[in-house]
Amino acid sequence: MSVQADRLLTVDEAAEVLGTTVRFPRRLIAERRIRFVRVGRHVRIPASVLAAFIAAGTVEPLTPGWSRRAA
Repeated sequence: MSVQADRLLTVDEAAEVLGTTVRFPRRLIAERRIRFVRVGRHVRIPASVLAAFIAAGTVEPLTPGWSRRAA
């Protein structure tokens, strides 16, 4: 069994990466919307999981030729 070294972030560090308050990553954990690791009583979020969460929410810009047309 191979364990890949992935930095485990505290909830405070995850909030800093996301640019939010600590409440938001705590809510993600409580709602099981993000994978996390329990280390004893502590909760940690792998950096790769946080990067994947950010990537999943990234919205690409529209192409230059696209325009909204009235129906």
